[in-house]
Amino acid sequence: MTPDEYCQQKAARSGSSFYYSFLFLPQNQRRAITALYAFCREVDDVVDECQDPQLAATKLAWWRQELARLSAGQPQHPVTQALQAASAEFHLPEEQLQEIIDGMEMDLQQSRYLDFKALSLYCYRVAGVVGLLAAEIFGYQDRKTQKYAHDLGVAFQLTNIIRDVGEDARMGRIYLPIEDLQRFEVTAADILNARHSDNFRRLMDFQIERAESYYVLALDELPAADRRAQRPGLMMAAIYRTLLDEIKRDGCQVLTQRTSLTPLRKLWIAWRTWVRG
Repeated sequence: MTPDEYCQQKAARSGSSFYYSFLFLPQNQRRAITALYAFCREVDDVVDECQDPQLAATKLAWWRQELARLSAGQPQHPVTQALQAASAEFHLPEEQLQEIIDGMEMDLQQSRYLDFKALSLYCYRVAGVVGLLAAEIFGYQDRKTQKYAHDLGVAFQLTNIIRDVGEDARMGRIYLPIEDLQRFEVTAADILNARHSDNFRRLMDFQIERAESYYVLALDELPAADRRAQRPGLMMAAIYRTLLDEIKRDGCQVLTQRTSLTPLRKLWIAWRTWVRG
């Protein structure tokens, strides 16, 4: 299996909405964004699948070293071998790839966030930075597109947090800010024990409104000159906003179920957005 094939398999197996937006890209961009996505999956899997925090930290330290080897032109892992060409062609800074690992390390160090400001730092590291790197791969003329890419990445992460409240709680994590829980009179125990209530529904409605505001902000920031180049991000946004609509329509039952869209529906939304330009 070649490094590109490894990354392709990693992306396809995940079933992520991101995968469907890659399908419409030219080959060089598709290979680069798939390698970037595979890297994100690798380091995220370290945190999610490794039960021993110390071992997870050791593995993330290895990935830090691997990024240094990538910069030196000597990557060892199939993902970083695939990233080598992408980094050279699209100028992907090692510092930003390291920041993604910074975000993963936050998962090893804390499982609660006091307020949205604290959560925003996490969202920036694990998703905003990815948005910035993706924007480099897709291409842009106006530097304002960087602000769009950052805010869109944050919107994606907020959507993930909403979708995965129950799943994260079963791993002992609560990403919803403590100040929000207090405002809506929902306790950590309510979430950890999957106790749905009217207060929880109002809390989740608030989270959905916040995520939606980031989508609106990002799309308003995207310069017209770069809209066509940045269509993959618009495709992902269309899929994720549809997911938010589904979660709300289901009554925000995220404590006990994981709302998702079928592959065919994701493909349809992606194609429709691509055609509209």
